[in-house]
Amino acid sequence: MSTLAAARTWIVIFIAGLVLSGITAFPLAWEVSLASQTLHATVTPDLAPGLVEWVDRVHLALDDTARYPFLSYGTDWLAFAHLVIAVAFVGPLIDPVRNIWVLRFGMIACAGIVPLALIAGAVRGIPLGWQLIDISFGVLGIIPLLFAHRFALRLEREASARAAGVLPPG
Repeated sequence: MSTLAAARTWIVIFIAGLVLSGITAFPLAWEVSLASQTLHATVTPDLAPGLVEWVDRVHLALDDTARYPFLSYGTDWLAFAHLVIAVAFVGPLIDPVRNIWVLRFGMIACAGIVPLALIAGAVRGIPLGWQLIDISFGVLGIIPLLFAHRFALRLEREASARAAGVLPPG
């Protein structure tokens, strides 16, 4: 696989993650209801009662806010933001070297998830385990960006070497 193809593969993986995260924010109430039902149909209440308690609490809150559908508008915007950010990564997909700044922006955003989850999570009363799940999105998200960034740097070095006549055109 060429260096360009490798960079593009990692960028596509990151874009897919953003799109998936965005799309799944729309049917949040249904998803949490399904998660609650699924957890109760397993041995999870015996193994991880705190998890089940938290999912049930979120489910109850979402059911309660169903009386106020405008509150879901916030998660609609969250979903939209994920989709818009995914579009920003089309630039690096086309030209990773010229748009390396977008990859760096993405890595900074992924790193920013950690303090946000810990600070906002504590302020909002989110259990630490759930904060760690949120943090995992940044940790997992930065992995394809690090690889894409590394390949973009390699492409830049190869282009410089070709321009200097050290590497043959190609």
